[in-house]
Amino acid sequence: MIKKIFEVIRPEQVFPLVLIILDLAAAVVYLRQKDYKKAVYWVAAAVLNITVTF
Repeated sequence: MIKKIFEVIRPEQVFPLVLIILDLAAAVVYLRQKDYKKAVYWVAAAVLNITVTF
């Protein structure tokens, strides 16, 4: 299964993918704290990274 994932993801996409995951994790933390402005910021950062990377 992991081998199939690495066939789809190119090596130059690994770091941005990690960054996207961290952005979404930060959004979840702020959502749990009910800080919606910061949660939206981190989701927007993830979406921006997705559009640039893929």
